[in-house]
Amino acid sequence: MARTYFGTDGIRGTANRFPITPEIALKVGMAAGLAFRRGKHRHRVVIGKDTRLSGYMIEPALTAGFTAVGVDVFLTGPVPTPAVAMLTRSLRADLGVMISASHNPFADNGIKLFGPDGYKLSDEVEAEIEALIESDLSGRLAGAQELGRTKRVDGDRARYVEFAKRTLPRHLSLDGLRVVVDCANGAAYRVAPEALWELGADVVTLGVDPNGFNINKDCGSTSLDAVVAKVHEVRADIGIALDGDADRVILIDEKGQIVDGDQLMAVVAHSFAEDGRLSRPGIVATIMSNLGLERYLAGQGLSLVRTKVGDRYVVEEMRAGGYNVGGEQSGHIVLSDYSTTGDGLVAALQVLSVVKRSGRPVSEICHRFDPVPQILRNVRTAGGKPLELDTVRAAISAATERLGAAGRVIVRPSGTEPLIRVMGEGDNERLVSEVVDDIITAIKAAA
Repeated sequence: MARTYFGTDGIRGTANRFPITPEIALKVGMAAGLAFRRGKHRHRVVIGKDTRLSGYMIEPALTAGFTAVGVDVFLTGPVPTPAVAMLTRSLRADLGVMISASHNPFADNGIKLFGPDGYKLSDEVEAEIEALIESDLSGRLAGAQELGRTKRVDGDRARYVEFAKRTLPRHLSLDGLRVVVDCANGAAYRVAPEALWELGADVVTLGVDPNGFNINKDCGSTSLDAVVAKVHEVRADIGIALDGDADRVILIDEKGQIVDGDQLMAVVAHSFAEDGRLSRPGIVATIMSNLGLERYLAGQGLSLVRTKVGDRYVVEEMRAGGYNVGGEQSGHIVLSDYSTTGDGLVAALQVLSVVKRSGRPVSEICHRFDPVPQILRNVRTAGGKPLELDTVRAAISAATERLGAAGRVIVRPSGTEPLIRVMGEGDNERLVSEVVDDIITAIKAAA
């Protein structure tokens, strides 16, 4: 069934345009509050946000919606998405909300919802909330004496910093490591430098001066030039680049080379397997993860289970199959022993733990396999469904046949932007480039 509001990662769009408007946020608050009113206890919701200007608009609208149906609201201010998931559980809240558009530009914003267990909502629960948004809720509002209350949560940043630090062995210190951390002028601009410094690292910061407009702008995990340059400049041991809500991370080694989510998962999987901490002999990743990762894991006697794109689908498969390591090439790394969603800081700390214990440089630790040539290109669409056209389907079929068993083609619509994403990979880079170009040409002709 087509959904009006929810995409692959909550509700997202341009601020002050449907569906990211105060009116919709108010209805989301009322609908989600009603959907999670279970039992006679006083209900509560944790609301966090990143540093976008529009957060000042969305936060009070959501708050009004929740309090209107009798739900108490705990406001954290700017904190990472994984902090909201953690605080939802820690504070025994009935649900959590993160106001963020993750890696998108400042003009976008979004609303992500978490259940009382700290996990993102299922499609079924999101459908229930959508139905409530579309219904007349006037008869279900709380009475004057049952309205919810709102308060700012004290110590939420410190609580998350301590949580992140406790994911490392108690005796382990990062003393002697120089770390550049780029917080993307986003939600982790305070907590990530604090955690790294308290663990003993020599910390050099970037992207820690948010002004409402500069989140993800020429910084963070989707714009790596600044952190690469800073790693070279200060001769750092590692660079850590987070995105706007800090649920993903990309690393930079001491040579300035980029370490993506596939390499991070390889490091963590091998480390956990060696320590006997891998709950299953394998990990979960999406269809976008490189064939090189799959081949590396096979060489270690580990499997790779693939899902649709989106960390929520990775998490669902991890829970269903009992896996405790999963993630995406883009840097969403989910370590379910610690967190219910992607956590860029915690993932980076696990790699730093391996570096510290081994005494080897990041370039050696984080280069576990040579990636198979992979080309990803985006085609902006003005509407319609070009992937359903026979000409586009024929181009995809022909590309798949040309690559054969030595490669793959993935063509999919973005869940957050009006784009068609075309990915091809295989041992023959020239051939991969040709088939990707053929598919893009077909999509453009159909637009």
